[in-house]
Amino acid sequence: MIAPRRYLPSISALLAFEACARLGSATQAATELSLTQSAISRQIKALEGQLGVQLMARQGRRLVLTQAGTEYLREIRDVLGRLAQASVNAATELQSGVLSLAILPAFGMHWLAPRLSDFAAEHREVTVNLSTRLQPFALGPSPFDAAIHFGHEDWPGVHYLPLMPEVVVPVCAPNLTGAPFETPAHLLAHPLLHLETRPRAWARWFEAVGHPCDPPHGMMFDQFATMAQAALHGLGIALLPTFVAEPYLKDGQLALASNKTTESIGSYYLVWPEDRPAPPPLVAFCDWLKKLTNS
Repeated sequence: MIAPRRYLPSISALLAFEACARLGSATQAATELSLTQSAISRQIKALEGQLGVQLMARQGRRLVLTQAGTEYLREIRDVLGRLAQASVNAATELQSGVLSLAILPAFGMHWLAPRLSDFAAEHREVTVNLSTRLQPFALGPSPFDAAIHFGHEDWPGVHYLPLMPEVVVPVCAPNLTGAPFETPAHLLAHPLLHLETRPRAWARWFEAVGHPCDPPHGMMFDQFATMAQAALHGLGIALLPTFVAEPYLKDGQLALASNKTTESIGSYYLVWPEDRPAPPPLVAFCDWLKKLTNS
């Protein structure tokens, strides 16, 4: 049970009160709501009677809010706004099949977005909304149907669809003398660029290619895209996923700093809540991703 009935006024009474408070006139409120002035007055009196408090008082020809009415108005405007938005969202999802995804910026921009046109062509009834989230969050109470996760299966309360492991390559400006270097040790003579969310990425790479060491600190970035731009402008060597690096390598904006590659510290997954059925747009999206990643 949400609350006792006496504390749940009718929507019509709340709308009448909000209109009167905003317009300062029962007559104008009646015109706006397509009701009679007496109907508006009855709604206000019924609301005050239900709550047991005076919300409005007459001041000359205008209706003004009491202190209790002012506080109540602030609360119900927020509630009415959220109720209206929830109704719009429900109607939109029913009519058009909306799929809301939380994505990681680099994966979303460089891997998912270029492929979404294929999904859109197969499922014209589904609208995909994308928003960026860098860290795991509580999916259940969020507005998202699913999210892209990088790492391991350590996000609680979700289903997992494996997408791909991440392979990384060191890249640099094309004019860096000596690149690609013959041995990993040669990279240590140049500035190394780091990602905030993966402070040990370089150490893992050097260990994986047979040259364990403690790499020097360097410039720190919050996204792969900005780190790639820094490498492009000669600020150092960046360690990028192949799906981020490939367009830059193909265009000649970046070059390989080493020919050695290695799988990174995790994989990419699509995750969605365990505690509710997957909506039809999400089911269609999962089926499409399975075909895409298995091809």
